[in-house]
Amino acid sequence: MLEEINRTESFLKKGEIILYPTDTVWGIGCDATDEKSVKRIFEIKNREESKSLIILVDSIEMLQQYIDEIPEDALKILKENKKPTTIIYNNPKGLAKNTIASDNTVAIRIPDDEFCKQLIKKFGKPIVSTSANISGEPTAKSFSEISNAILNSVDYVVDLHREKITQKSSTILRIDNGSVIVIRE
Repeated sequence: MLEEINRTESFLKKGEIILYPTDTVWGIGCDATDEKSVKRIFEIKNREESKSLIILVDSIEMLQQYIDEIPEDALKILKENKKPTTIIYNNPKGLAKNTIASDNTVAIRIPDDEFCKQLIKKFGKPIVSTSANISGEPTAKSFSEISNAILNSVDYVVDLHREKITQKSSTILRIDNGSVIVIRE
């Protein structure tokens, strides 16, 4: 796995696009601080830039570098939750502008996948994680369901977990004035 982490990181450092397994579905990713790379992801997915993307960080400590005020409810969820959960945060900083929604929010998850965590830790920056499908098409539940259009558009395909089948994407929550709102179950 270490060799695969090193190889994948080299593509991220060059501003290139990766296709990789996460704790949920296969993701298309790049450096979440690189606006040009993020723009390519929107192009690959044929998706409007007004739609937001999910960002992965390796820890609460990394999250704190990009979000000044993490609500107490969010910290509690991050520490206690056992299933993949993405939380929408207000007023992000240091991320590519095109990862941030028009209401100045960003969706961030700490993955429970060793490859993802180690890759992000080694890279030292958050990475984008958007499902490996063209916008409007069904989400691929396994590597074998990923379209050739996606496979041929990325710069590197991670050679791990290709047999894994995932049942669902992450839960998405928004915390607003102390209320936890479920956006996607």
